[in-house]
This record gives sequence, C-alpha cells and structure tokens, in this order.
Amino acid sequence: MVSTPLPTQLETIRPGIKAPVKETLLTPRFYTTDFDKVANMVLNLQDEEIEAALEELRADYNRHHFVRNDDFKRSFDHIDGATRLAFIDFLERSCTSEFSGFLLFKELSRRLKGRSPKLAEAFHLLARDEARHAGFINKAMADFGLSLDLRYLTQKRTYTFFPPEWVIYTVYLSEKIGYWRYILMFRHLEKNPDHNIYPLFNYFECWCQDENRHGDFFKALLRSQTALWKTWQSRLWARFFLLTVFVTHTLTVFERGDFYESVGLNARQYNVDVVKNTNETAARAFPEVLDTDNPKFFSRLEACASANEKLTAIANGKAPKLVKFCQKMPWIAVIVWQMLCIFLQKPVDAETRRGMVC
Repeated sequence: MVSTPLPTQLETIRPGIKAPVKETLLTPRFYTTDFDKVANMVLNLQDEEIEAALEELRADYNRHHFVRNDDFKRSFDHIDGATRLAFIDFLERSCTSEFSGFLLFKELSRRLKGRSPKLAEAFHLLARDEARHAGFINKAMADFGLSLDLRYLTQKRTYTFFPPEWVIYTVYLSEKIGYWRYILMFRHLEKNPDHNIYPLFNYFECWCQDENRHGDFFKALLRSQTALWKTWQSRLWARFFLLTVFVTHTLTVFERGDFYESVGLNARQYNVDVVKNTNETAARAFPEVLDTDNPKFFSRLEACASANEKLTAIANGKAPKLVKFCQKMPWIAVIVWQMLCIFLQKPVDAETRRGMVC
C-alpha cells in the first residue's frame, strides 16, 4: 500500500489560520436539503423509538467530557515531519466533517421550529454535539500552530443539495462509520499506549457514543419512512449509499496510510474492520446490505484505492490539462467498473435476517 504524499508546506490564509483543504470527492462536504419536505414527514411508525433517541440526546451525557486537561499543556514538537502533516490533515478533515454536520442540523432546527417541534429539538441537540466536537478538534489543531476559520468555511464552502432521503441514508451511515472509526482506534491505543501520541485519542471512547446516539436517531427516522426500507428502490439506494461510503472510506484510509502507521495501526486491516462492523450495524436499519464476506469484496475496494493513487499522481504532474484528462480516463473507468461489480454482487437480505432472529 502506497500513501498519497502530503504537501511539504501547509497553505495559510493568514498567520495561524490554515487554508481549507481543496474540495474533492473525498473531502467532507457541506449540505443543504428540502426543509419543507422534512417538516412534512410523518413519524408515527417510529414515534416511541424517536422519543427514546430524543431522550438520549437530551441527557447530554458528554456535556462535561470535552474539557482539555493538563495533558494538553505539554509540547508536541516530537510529532514532526510527515507524521505532523498527516496528523494535521486528520484533524482538519475531522473538524470540517463535524462542522458540516453542525451547519446542516442547525439550519434544519431553525427551519423546522414551529412546524415539527420534535424534529426541531432533535436537530438542535445534534447541532450542539457537532459544534462541541468541531470546536474541540479545532483547539487540538492550535496545538500544532494552526486552526481553521470556521466562519470563513461557512461563507466560502460550496453547499451540495441532497434530497431528505439521501440525507437520512448518508448521515446515518456517517455517524455509524464514525462510531466504528473512533472506537476501534480507541481500543487499539488502549492496548498499545506507546502509540498514543496525542491526548485527543483519550476522548474517543465517550466521543464515539455521541456518534452512536446520532446514528440511532437517524435509524428511527429512516424506519419511520417506509419508502426508505420497504420498496425495491430502497434496496438499491441502501446498497448504493453503503458502497459510496465504503469506497470513500477505503480511498481516504489508503491515501493517509502514514497517519495510521504513526499510531501503530495497519491501515488495510483497520479499513476492513471499520467496513465490516459498519455493514453489520447497517443491517439493523437498511433492507439490504453488502456481502463483505464475498472473496472479491475488499480486493475490489483496494483496486479503487490503487486507481485513486494513480489519479492523484497524474493530477500532481506537470502534463497539460488535456493530457492529464486522457491519462485519468482509464483509472476512472477502473473505479467505476469495480464499484459496479460490488454493487451487482448478491446482497444480504437484512429484512429476512432480522425476521429470522426475531
């Protein structure tokens, strides 16, 4: 596995403020949606589950958790070179992702107030958690002499429109995959404290529980809409969003192998563990999930990652734009083909499996 090289110098928009990472398919995006359609959702099918998830959010178990302790007062100059750049990149992407969720949930809460009080309250509480996460990570970046201007991000970032159905699928998956990313790294570092290079990791166990609670709320929201799990179209959408999330995760992990190596993780195995656990969790909400036990499943994901490394190398080259375009096309075709092959693999019928368990 070859990691995509990080830039040797980090661009700033002013002293101490890092320029946002260039927007690509792999960078966290900012979203907007059809707020009227969300306000008109009928939630009766999952009223008890939504209320239970809302009670968990109201409890705010982590309200005193995100407080920097004395561990942050020491110098982190020992984290240098490629490891430092990889770690800053990890912090920036994490902060941007959390802040993206905050902006979407905050706007949903504002637009739904007075129209759908229960959802407005839930999105307000979700926004609270995401703002807390983003702020905590941004303070961590400051330990390395940089931070993000979140107001600048709000104004300058491109906003992508997603229909509410897509938002529910993608946010559910992003919260659940976030849970597994955090908890697996925490468990690894708990067993291997010599690799715990920065105190932020000590917060991951409670942090991931926020992600889990958010996912549980979106699971209840998803199951309240029969069109999202009880139709043949929903089966295709479930597989599609699982596929795109898993491909994105694989490409990102392989791009940033240096970071995972710096904390003693095998990037390939970490990716397998995160994807398998997320897929298993999604089977509790989605009508179908992908067959991660298929012998070709992970080799196809890794073929996408290899093709993405070729695309990055071409993009960073000095060839004319037209030449780069022609050079990229075969590797784009590889990614599309491998994704299509995974999508067309026989899926796992989660509805039938849940019925058998019951």
